[in-house]
Amino acid sequence: MKLLARNLARTTTEAELKALFETYGKVQYCTLATDKDTGNSKGFAFIEMPSPGDARAAVKNLNGKDLAGSKIRVKKAESKKPEQAESKQKIPKAEKVASVNIDAEKKDTEKAKPEKDESKQDAPINPGIWSK
Repeated sequence: MKLLARNLARTTTEAELKALFETYGKVQYCTLATDKDTGNSKGFAFIEMPSPGDARAAVKNLNGKDLAGSKIRVKKAESKKPEQAESKQKIPKAEKVASVNIDAEKKDTEKAKPEKDESKQDAPINPGIWSK
């Protein structure tokens, strides 16, 4: 079962996390999310435990636990749905702008009112006709 541990101290290491979760059962892997540029921790990690029972025990006992001065949050990791994965695809900025402008033009032409023909002006209203 794949778990997500959040709100980790930036100083927490993968080895520390793995050791912490191994007290509840076998840990298949532990991956700490790090920044690509700096290599610093992002404050969350994924832990895979092959036994669902061990994973549930880890969630129950570690969720809310103080680790290195931070109250960590542990839960079952949600798998990405196919729609989410597709929506996360990066679209170049120029394509986004172009599609927005095209849509805006379509809406403008659909809502455009026909121009008034000035040669057919309304006759002035004679107020005397209506009063007695």
